[in-house]
Amino acid sequence: MLKLNVITVSTRPTRIGPAIAKWFVDYASNEFDHVYDVTNIDLLDFNLPVFNEPKHPRYGEYENEETKVWSKSVDAADAYVFVTPEYNYGPPPSFVNALTYLASEWHYKPAAFVSYGGVSGGLRGVQMEKLLLTTFRVVPIFEAVPIPMVSEHINDGVFLPKEIHIESAKILLPELARWANALKVMRVKE
Repeated sequence: MLKLNVITVSTRPTRIGPAIAKWFVDYASNEFDHVYDVTNIDLLDFNLPVFNEPKHPRYGEYENEETKVWSKSVDAADAYVFVTPEYNYGPPPSFVNALTYLASEWHYKPAAFVSYGGVSGGLRGVQMEKLLLTTFRVVPIFEAVPIPMVSEHINDGVFLPKEIHIESAKILLPELARWANALKVMRVKE
């Protein structure tokens, strides 16, 4: 069984990421319960200020309690799905900040994206996020669930997926598992 963290990236008060994450977590938990132990992770719950650890993350010697809790959460996962909007054609600052807090906890794990936004569906932000993830030795996969014109899919705070979103998730999850299993050997500590 693979441990999958579905991480809601946006921390804005007006965000809709949690509604999208709930749909994806429910889908993955119901349809792929034989593959994944899915955890719904919300960056807002970790209360990470702008990076404030006195030592470089590569040492893993964290002093702040929120960093220690974040580290355990990230380290426990075999794979990640980031539920992310696009801010100004790029990644949300909360995403960059959350990555920056850690180092080895991310190494040799795959990541996929459920992105949302206007006409681009958040894809421009994802392209930059993928580039940043590779510096943490995370393998971003091709398969994704882009959601353009996201406001058309939210009703009373609930995300209502179209068939294309469900089909995309159905393709994404097995491929993410293949990468997670293949990368396990890379995470063995010698």
